[in-house]
Amino acid sequence: MKKLISKKIIPSLLITGLFLFFSGSALAAQVGQTYNFKDQSGLGAAAGTAGYDIGTSATTLESVISRIIYTLLSFIGILFFGLVIYGGFTWMTARGNEEKVKKAEGSIMNALVGLIITLSAYALSYFLINYFWQ
Repeated sequence: MKKLISKKIIPSLLITGLFLFFSGSALAAQVGQTYNFKDQSGLGAAAGTAGYDIGTSATTLESVISRIIYTLLSFIGILFFGLVIYGGFTWMTARGNEEKVKKAEGSIMNALVGLIITLSAYALSYFLINYFWQ
């Protein structure tokens, strides 16, 4: 039964994904132009009216370092969130097995401690970057 389902579902998902991936570029080629969100949405004009300069981007050393820090901390936060989900799934599928439940509890607790440390580091770096380097 599982082989029959996987033989039908996996190819159909693959074909659907390929269709959706290539249909966007085919439609853009038919129209002859691509949509430029910045210029055609009107948000650029609204930002200019409000006093925001969206045409330039700061490429100072501080801005590069802050982007790297924010990106790394975001990925680490996603990793810990995934570990919490994994621990919860392990706990749900333990079926009363005390050893698996203890393993799941340990996994969830370690992930939560890591998530708290990551959020603290994110808050500290946000404070330092926004108040001392700008």
